[in-house]
Amino acid sequence: MKKPLIAIPLGDPAGIGPEIVVKSLADRELRDEALTLVIGDLRVVEEALDFTGLSLKPYLVDSAAEVPDDPDTIPLLDLKNIAAADYTIGQVGARAGRAAYEFIEKSIELAMNREVDAVATTPINKESFHAANVPYIGHTEIFGDLTGTADPLTMFEVNHMRIFFLSRHVSLRQACDLVTKDRIKDYSVRIFDALEQLGVKSGLLGVAGLNPHCGEHGLFGDEEVNHVTPAVEELQAEGYDVVGPIGADSIFHLALQGNFASVLSLYHDQGHIASKTYDFERTISVTCGMPILRTSVDHGTAFDIAGRNIASAVSMVEAIRLAAEYAPNFVSSKN
Repeated sequence: MKKPLIAIPLGDPAGIGPEIVVKSLADRELRDEALTLVIGDLRVVEEALDFTGLSLKPYLVDSAAEVPDDPDTIPLLDLKNIAAADYTIGQVGARAGRAAYEFIEKSIELAMNREVDAVATTPINKESFHAANVPYIGHTEIFGDLTGTADPLTMFEVNHMRIFFLSRHVSLRQACDLVTKDRIKDYSVRIFDALEQLGVKSGLLGVAGLNPHCGEHGLFGDEEVNHVTPAVEELQAEGYDVVGPIGADSIFHLALQGNFASVLSLYHDQGHIASKTYDFERTISVTCGMPILRTSVDHGTAFDIAGRNIASAVSMVEAIRLAAEYAPNFVSSKN
């Protein structure tokens, strides 16, 4: 079977992105599962190889079609867009932020042109983006804009537990206000579409409760009574395999036992805490609903340990592996 080709933008050159990329590509089992193409800068890759002591050799290509199936090499599309004097490892910097954005931009271009099968992203730094006048908060916004996708869905996956989020980067007070019947219905329908796009064509969606014990029928919080339950009942009447609300203290455990194909978390930390407590390093983010497939590590640039050869590559390996797993079944959206 043909191996999927996964593009890997190098991330912020001043962070741990280059280190975890070269370490992940030293994993022979991973290289048996996927072909990879690093989008970055040769000098940055050589620097990471130097301080990690790995014996892999960069292999420069001009296009994705030239990527070899050779686990002793790092296939690299060299953008030649940053010099040693442009950044300091472990520090916020405009040139590093600009380079990281350009790595991502090129990766998206390759995926949109169907030259690669998926993109597995590495950490970027929001302060460096800001210093470089990059007009995006993070990856999701970049991918949404450059693929023409309005409001992409974020899905976390760990040990086959899939978690979607009704809201992301808003205050907890705002997140509670966003728990409405119409929003829950809209997101639930989009979740089924997103899972089908990934090749998951059946399975139950469990909707988490917002309040302790789902509000005990309105005794302490009426969001479940007024919004969550009506949304679930209407979805069921329309033929969707949805249940809920189910208390957030149990729904994620039940998901890990295989009771649900996916869970709708009603706010950011509800699902983040559940997945990352279970396995922080293997919690992988998937951006859904786009015409291209994107997976990502769910940690930051870790400037405090960058360049010291102590960063774990487990999340990067898992992000590439999950991209390779979904890529053969992925169906491009119509966005």
